[in-house]
Amino acid sequence: MISKETIATNLNNCLNSTEFLAIKNRKAGKVRDQFDLGDKLLLITTDRQSAFDRILAQVPFKGQVLNQVSAWWFEQTKDIVKNHVISIPDPNATLAKKCKVFPIEFVMRGYLTGSTSTSAWTQYKDGKRNICGNILPDGMLKNQKFEKNILTPTTKDDEHDENISAKEIVEQGIIPADKWEKLSKISFALFERGQQIASQHGLILVDTKYEFGEDANGEITLIDEIHTPDSSRYWLLDKYDENFAQGKDPENIDKEFLRLWFRDNCDPYKDKVLPKAPDELVAELSRRYILLYETITGKEFSVDTSQTISQRLKKNLAGI
Repeated sequence: MISKETIATNLNNCLNSTEFLAIKNRKAGKVRDQFDLGDKLLLITTDRQSAFDRILAQVPFKGQVLNQVSAWWFEQTKDIVKNHVISIPDPNATLAKKCKVFPIEFVMRGYLTGSTSTSAWTQYKDGKRNICGNILPDGMLKNQKFEKNILTPTTKDDEHDENISAKEIVEQGIIPADKWEKLSKISFALFERGQQIASQHGLILVDTKYEFGEDANGEITLIDEIHTPDSSRYWLLDKYDENFAQGKDPENIDKEFLRLWFRDNCDPYKDKVLPKAPDELVAELSRRYILLYETITGKEFSVDTSQTISQRLKKNLAGI
């Protein structure tokens, strides 16, 4: 694993924007920037840290971790569903097939947890028992495992996603019933595969989200990202039972602690200007991203510090 000193010296070597690239048809997302190349898309994962529908910080090497973690998981799950990957021309970039996107995020949950306003635990402690069509029993505790994994869909929106049930999705004509059934089965299969592999590496895949589209042939295709620290929550498996029995939060290996810092130090939903995240927290988050990559893939994380990320991207994407 790269040293803490390397992370610290790269706190300002982060990819915050891709405007420097001489590629047209750019669309900036929360974390990924997308370039429309006709029948293909170039997706560049930045180092922007997003939560509460805001950009909280820039985290060294985060974009590379997300892109490479996704690439690894796409390979591990391609027998379940096709994915959009054509090639990985740069550690931060994916060349992908263009698909017609389903306007729903498929949020899978294995545990009753979370801190945001839309999280299952926040809704549950406020008295809600019907979460996206899933009826939960009374008496559950924070961080408790569901009897079975549940699917809690949300609408896709640039500003703020909204919970929605499978029944509403079909009744409103957002996705036809037959395709919804296929997409739902795929989502459960992907989540179970993710949980299985994570468990083999000493981790719990707590929750995640998937996005799908249809390719030029009308085939369902997994797009965007899969099982990354941004789209997923991971806990340490060997600590879970003890911590849960003591009423403690599980030890995590994701961005939740940074979410909690902002929640404790401001109102991230209402404050116009957010405080600057402490350097030590940003560096720790970078370390956790890298640790997760190495834990899941079994590979050593490698970075090229001989040039800036923008210089490397310009070189590797010159032929795109």
